[in-house]
Amino acid sequence: MVSKSKPNPWIAFRRGGSFTRARLLCFPYAGAGASVFRQWADFLPPDFELCGVQLPGREERLRDNLFTNIDPLVESLAVHLAPELDLPFALFGHSMGSIIAYELTCLLRRKALPQPVHLFVSGRRAPQVPMPFEPFHQLPDTQFIERLRQLNGTPEEVFQHPELLAFALPTLKADFTICETYNYRGEAPLECPISAFGGLADADVSEQDLIAWGQLTRGPFRLDMLPGDHFFLHASRPRLLAAIAADLRKTLLSEPRAQASGSSR
Repeated sequence: MVSKSKPNPWIAFRRGGSFTRARLLCFPYAGAGASVFRQWADFLPPDFELCGVQLPGREERLRDNLFTNIDPLVESLAVHLAPELDLPFALFGHSMGSIIAYELTCLLRRKALPQPVHLFVSGRRAPQVPMPFEPFHQLPDTQFIERLRQLNGTPEEVFQHPELLAFALPTLKADFTICETYNYRGEAPLECPISAFGGLADADVSEQDLIAWGQLTRGPFRLDMLPGDHFFLHASRPRLLAAIAADLRKTLLSEPRAQASGSSR
């Protein structure tokens, strides 16, 4: 177990007030680092602590080995995020991050460890929905880049700067290997609520793809379609975070364990 007396390399930053009622752990999309969440704290209540989860091989963890399979990744997350599970916590993931957050929740349940009070998934079809395109993570770089463009799942600014693209390519290939080799196990439904978010102009993730997340919980399920394409989490940030804050607060009010918890920091 990682001690909280030392900085946790898996947590790039934490933002919150002097009193933490709940913790929101955020997982990024393919190719991205935790920095995409840095400004989110400005839109969240001060009693919610925001934690950006930094996966290996990006930003300040650039020298760390990349993962190419989701199972060892979530095993490592379960170990290194254990100190962060001492308060009521929720998980948020966008695109690849949604699958990571879901699989981590399932692993925590199998290990009889603390589980999230709420799961937020965004911009990703439910795990039981088949992948709508052929895998391409093994294609040569030129063809791989062209497929990335077609999917519209990578920020356009990456393609506009060849040096940035060359720098990001190993991480993108590793992350797409995780996504394209992922196999849904058919887990029992979760107990925690699930909130799903999608972009109204996202050509690759449909409303039906997102509705299917509702099959994975015995608790409440809610879908919110927001303005924007696959990266609506940036364009519709205030509305997305208002919805997350409202859903999490509602969950905390109905969660006995959460009502009795809290931490002065």
